[in-house]
Amino acid sequence: MKDLKYLAAYSIPLIAFIGLYFKGIYSFLTPIYAFFIIPLLELIFPLDVSNNSEQESKNKLKNKVFDWLLYLNLPVVFTLIVLALMQISTVAMETHEFIGIILSVGIVLGVNGINVAHELGHRQNTYERFIGKALLLPALYMHFYIEHNFGHHLHAATKEDPATARYNQSVYSFWITSVFRQYRNAWSIQLNLLRLQGVSFLSFKNDMLWYAIFQISYLLIGFAVFGKTGFGFALLCGIVGFLLLESVNYIEHYGLLRLKTDSGRYERVREVHSWNSNHVIGRIVLYELTRHSDHHYRSSKKYQVLDCHEESPQMPYGYPTSVVLALIPPLWFKIMNKRIPREMISV
Repeated sequence: MKDLKYLAAYSIPLIAFIGLYFKGIYSFLTPIYAFFIIPLLELIFPLDVSNNSEQESKNKLKNKVFDWLLYLNLPVVFTLIVLALMQISTVAMETHEFIGIILSVGIVLGVNGINVAHELGHRQNTYERFIGKALLLPALYMHFYIEHNFGHHLHAATKEDPATARYNQSVYSFWITSVFRQYRNAWSIQLNLLRLQGVSFLSFKNDMLWYAIFQISYLLIGFAVFGKTGFGFALLCGIVGFLLLESVNYIEHYGLLRLKTDSGRYERVREVHSWNSNHVIGRIVLYELTRHSDHHYRSSKKYQVLDCHEESPQMPYGYPTSVVLALIPPLWFKIMNKRIPREMISV
């Protein structure tokens, strides 16, 4: 039964459905839950630094329930989007209700959309990657699949990586640099792949072109069916979703840089190049994303068997709490700057 603990990840879309149904002040239930109640729970519950035994890991890898817990996010996310579009286009709402629903759906797109897509994007099965890319669609961030897998995991914790926040860089500055540099990098990676395969820009193998077509079509369908309100809603929800992703990117590698070897090349990615968090609530609702150090150390490992490494830099708070702190740069710098190894700051 303890394997079903990850059902708690569905609490976020569940609360979004409740807010959508009752509206009014309830429209803000999801951001309150995600960034107030969960951080509060993380302060109450003890850290869990335990790792699976070898046999436990083998058993968990054989258990398909962990995979289905990811797959089922696809109908949940798209059902929420459709219901929200129907509501905002047919029911008279106050401005604050509209904003609350945008934030709520956007948070779901970030947590149950992009975060799950991130996990599935590392899988080898075509159908799992398809589900992952479909979950990136409403967040308008399908290029994340290419840049993350072929860019970020190669350049993480270096100045060449747009998804690695620099020392003393605010999250607001990071949003701008990361969003635009990642999109540019994704195109660069795609064009290089086309060149290596000897095919043209208009080839069916140009995934970036397909992503653009799919995302534009998604917004245009929203406009055709639900009008300007539907178009604006879909666009703003997507922005909230990918800015939440970028806020998580910000805290995952903030200030951590790989050193260069005598040959002038970067050292390989190790457990010390990502922030780890063992705060149990965040671990569960984010499908162990907070054990990010092990994910970068062995990116092929599934979420249910990720380990905690003693040498990994530890965050003083869970990921949800850290995102809130990052939105207050002076407080974030005061808490985190002293935790960054001195040798990394001087790189």
